[in-house]
Amino acid sequence: MKNNTLGMSLSITALTLALGSALSLSVVPSAQADDSMEKCFGVALKGKNDCAAGAGTSCAGTSKTDYQANAWKLVPKGTCEKTASTTSPTGFGQLATFKAKS
Repeated sequence: MKNNTLGMSLSITALTLALGSALSLSVVPSAQADDSMEKCFGVALKGKNDCAAGAGTSCAGTSKTDYQANAWKLVPKGTCEKTASTTSPTGFGQLATFKAKS
């Protein structure tokens, strides 16, 4: 019985590791873009950015203000520079980080 318990214990461990590996492979970062999306700076609301929120932040969901100039959100390709941004010098999202207007 002792060998059977050890074998079952190893099987459960192997199954747990396999499941954990499979789940980690299936996770796709929300900030990963496909060809139909583009990074748009200055359009994300506070805490709703996909990434790149500058010094003092780590990444997704860390923007400190609405329309933060150095935080981007993924948007459908071709729509960024048509999306409103209250901090952008042009009044619209930008394809690169920018200096926010005062």
